[in-house]
Amino acid sequence: MTLTEGKSLDLILDDNDQRDGYCSGEVVSGHISLKMSEATTVKALKVLLKGYAQVSWMHKRSRCSEERKYMSLTKTLLASTGQEDLILHSGMYEIPFELQLPQSPLVSSFSGKHGHVYYMVQAVLKTPFHENQRVCRELCIINPIDVNMPMLISPVSQTCKKMVGCWIFTSGPISLSVSIDRQGYCNGESIPICALIENLSSRLVVPKAVIYQIQTYMAKGKKKILKRVVASATGNVVPSDCASRWNGNALKIPPVSPSILNSDILKVEYLLAVIVQIPGAKNLEVLVPLVISTDGHCGHRFNTRRDSVMDMSLLYPRFTLPDVAEAPPSYAEVVSEEQFEDHRTPTYQPQPDWLLDGPAITYIQQIRLQPPPSYSEIYPTEH
Repeated sequence: MTLTEGKSLDLILDDNDQRDGYCSGEVVSGHISLKMSEATTVKALKVLLKGYAQVSWMHKRSRCSEERKYMSLTKTLLASTGQEDLILHSGMYEIPFELQLPQSPLVSSFSGKHGHVYYMVQAVLKTPFHENQRVCRELCIINPIDVNMPMLISPVSQTCKKMVGCWIFTSGPISLSVSIDRQGYCNGESIPICALIENLSSRLVVPKAVIYQIQTYMAKGKKKILKRVVASATGNVVPSDCASRWNGNALKIPPVSPSILNSDILKVEYLLAVIVQIPGAKNLEVLVPLVISTDGHCGHRFNTRRDSVMDMSLLYPRFTLPDVAEAPPSYAEVVSEEQFEDHRTPTYQPQPDWLLDGPAITYIQQIRLQPPPSYSEIYPTEH
């Protein structure tokens, strides 16, 4: 609510507490509450709906930034005519409004370290001889993803193996076979992971499953990529000359932003990594891309666990030993030169002029996505 001498302005959205967000084509409705303590001449009362994406980061002492305007709608609720002023007498006024979102797909709301996608509803009261009064509500937009598409409900299986040590110091192979029943999931669902880890080396190894969120920011021909852990689970140690099997071990997806795949300056993708941690050597890992949607937009789920039959030969792979064993990792593979980014303060991102639409603005934010997870693992990349 904004307050000035003699009047107050507020904006209330309908059913705001009962919904996760809005989709393309839906109607955003609410009302503007206007309180006048005395008769006031009003030039206009407008409601605006705006949305944009913005990315920004520092690269070699220069700033890389880009902006996209996704939506700008305006509706006039009250206005003076050319011949007669509009006078609102003292009292309380409730002025309803409706704005329909565009039918074309919108980019989901998102807030990240180097960029964000932001939507808002703004009420603007214009009166003679005074600055315009503004009040805003943040609007959460969700681009629904059909995780029941055939390409996302098909089982995925991968196998990889490696020799540990080098030259005459080889100690035997380690293999990893992984299978999941599909690649499309919703917030709150669990991913059942089937895996077989065979350790024929002389070292103790530890299996681990991780869900990564990959944020990609693009501006001026450059990219900034951040990888962060959103969920992880560690298995039991696998001793030398032993095997360990996961029979549908579940890794739950926490509340996260949905995948963003329809923006040319900001992407949010997810990756399932099943990793075998090997002391003194580069980890063995299987990577499977995931598509994550919000829990309210998953639709009917096919029983892929029952209808799909897993190829059991994937759980008992045959070894094909490489001619040359892999050397231990170099120091550069262990310590990145850009790990100092982990502790840098997020870049300040000013609001664009067209969004502010004036010298001052009051933000009243009601809807927020789940706060981003902590940057437990970040690997910035610039191209």
